[in-house]
Amino acid sequence: MIKLINLALAGVVAGTIFMANANADAKQAPKPEAAAEPNQLYNTVAELDTLVFDAFNRCAEPGQLDKHAGFFAPDVEFYHDNGGVTWTRDEMIAGTRNNVCGKFSRELVAGSLKVYPIKGFGAIAQGSHRFCQFASGKCEGLADFTMIWREQEGKWQLTRVLSYGHRPAP
Repeated sequence: MIKLINLALAGVVAGTIFMANANADAKQAPKPEAAAEPNQLYNTVAELDTLVFDAFNRCAEPGQLDKHAGFFAPDVEFYHDNGGVTWTRDEMIAGTRNNVCGKFSRELVAGSLKVYPIKGFGAIAQGSHRFCQFASGKCEGLADFTMIWREQEGKWQLTRVLSYGHRPAP
């Protein structure tokens, strides 16, 4: 009986220590925008998101598609759950030219953007976006995204883009 009580107490102590360590680890886990200067990284990536999609939304206008293309590395990989994969900027931009320009725009869902630093490389941006048809003015599509931004010598470019979970907007 004493052995059983000792085993039970040992289990309680071990569980308490485990939970205390788990809680300490959870408290120490960085928030999405954690970095040396979290607000600066978040603000930088949020501004980049605005710029890249401003050009995307106006890509039917002269010069805007080229401006949009400049935000992507030449070897960018773009993964789209419905459209498949493109392996280069040229392929991706051709798809944008043929399927997007003059047809619809992209809007970031307010409050959805999360930014995570990648030490020595750049940042991960995650969020949700909606798509609005120019012809009807209706925002009927919604999807999630993950984008990998690389910073080199002060220039930021997208190296990987995932657009997934496409669904009708509520």
